[in-house]
Amino acid sequence: MMDFGCGGFGAGGWIAMTVFWVSLLALVIWAVTRAGAGWGAAGSRTSEERGRGDTAPESPEDIVDRRFAAGEIDEDTYQSMRAALRSSRAPHDGPR
Repeated sequence: MMDFGCGGFGAGGWIAMTVFWVSLLALVIWAVTRAGAGWGAAGSRTSEERGRGDTAPESPEDIVDRRFAAGEIDEDTYQSMRAALRSSRAPHDGPR
């Protein structure tokens, strides 16, 4: 006859199972916090990087300047992007 009671593992089995589940839970929590650390950080700056009290988002020109300064884009790309931004902000002849 099979024993489906709570005494089948013994003390060592219960301790090992508890350690396993606690470790698994800790691993899942660690993985979620590591993955979640970058979710809101991409492209955002802290208030110290922007200057205290400045909560305005970066302008497109600021983003291009920052990317050029960080070496993400070359000078030709930087110049063409800045020119495109300037032309898109220029007033048009009138409504069409």
